[in-house]
This record gives sequence, structure tokens and C-alpha cells, in this order.
Amino acid sequence: MSSQLVPSKKLNCIERRAASGILGALFVAVALGSFSNRALLAAEPTPSALSTTPTGWVDILPGADLSGWYRVPVPPTGKLGRQQWHVENGTLICDGDGGHDMLLLDKEIGDAIFHFEFRYTKVEGKTGYNSGAYVRNSNDGGIWHQAQFGDAKDGFLFGETPTADGKKKFFNLAKEVKDMRVKPAGEWNTFEVTARGKVLTLWVNGAVTCEFPNCGLDKGHVGLEGEGYRIEFRNLKIKTLD
Repeated sequence: MSSQLVPSKKLNCIERRAASGILGALFVAVALGSFSNRALLAAEPTPSALSTTPTGWVDILPGADLSGWYRVPVPPTGKLGRQQWHVENGTLICDGDGGHDMLLLDKEIGDAIFHFEFRYTKVEGKTGYNSGAYVRNSNDGGIWHQAQFGDAKDGFLFGETPTADGKKKFFNLAKEVKDMRVKPAGEWNTFEVTARGKVLTLWVNGAVTCEFPNCGLDKGHVGLEGEGYRIEFRNLKIKTLD
């Protein structure tokens, strides 16, 4: 009889261990599921400021004659190429064949939200699409704060900002951006830059990607970049902040 009881005790012990393992696995699964749900909720896209509060915005898309806008070369010491900016059917287009330049609005703006929508013209076999939007630039483009447009990548802030001692400091937040939110060439993208005090915040296609806390200009020019790629812009708007 004792020889039969020993295996039975061992079996009960194994069963208890198995049950404990199953309960532990269930607990881990529930915990991971809860974490996953929280992560999914945290990843839910946030709406643009324009769609959230559509009133109070000023349309800055230029007219056919580009009145109120002007070009500067990049860098400012360079030379301008051919005129590569024009407006067609309410869309601002950079042909991409006039060299590296900025198209700047001839008006300084302080605290505001800047709304940009853009898409590259897709060219089969072409890579390295590059452009950007600027806020709080100096009138000659020597001081610049840029939201970098890539092609299914980038979506960060970088530039040269003035310091308290009158010098310029280069900054680049590319390494802070882990979520590449820019859509591929041929698709429309939405960027918003919020400039409030010294802080510049970049929102890209549903989420904030980075924030720069040390902008050295309290106002400046908004602009767009031409850098060798055909790109279209629409819904260029500004909402000033109190």
C-alpha cells in the first residue's frame, strides 16, 4: 500500500505546481494585456490644433504673385537660383529645380501655432526627399528653426538659435524622435509647430515628436524650404497665442 501512496503524493505535488504555474502565467498574461491596452491607448493619435479649434486661424497661403513672401538663399551668403515657387489651384508648389532656398513670409510673428500640410511629388527610383518648414527665422535666414520633412522618416526640430552672449548655437533633436511619423512621398502630411515663449513643440501626423526649450528669438519669420525636390503645400495657417 505504501508503494502506491508515494506516487500519489508525488502526483499531487506535481499537480499543485502545475496549477501554480498556470495561475502565474494567467497573471502575467493579464498584466501584459493591461500594459498592452495602456500602451495602445497612449499611442492613440491626437488631433491637430486646427481640427480641434478651427476658429481664429489666419490663412497665409500666398496668391499667384507670391505677394508678401520673399526668397533668401541657403546659406544666406549664397546665391539664389531660378524662381522655383508658384501657386496653382490654391496649392503652393516648389518645383525643386531652383537651388537651395527659403520662401519667407514678410512679417514677424511671436507666440503662435503654425499649421503646414505638404506632400512630395513621388518620382520612381528617387530617394532622399528633403524639405522643411521654418518658424522664428531672422529676416536673412541666418537664424533658423526648422521642422525637418523627410520621406517616411525624420519629423524633428533643428537649427541655429541665438544665445544670450550674441552668438549662435546649433541644435538637432533627431535622436529624440523614436516614432518616424512622416508618410512616404506622394502622401499628404500635417505638421504643426507651437511657439510659446522659448519653447518650440513639433506635432507630426497625430503626435508630438519633440520639443526644443531654448529658442533664442521671441518672434521671427515663418517659411518653407526648397531643396531639390518637388513639393506641394496647402492649408498654410497661423493662430496667434495670447
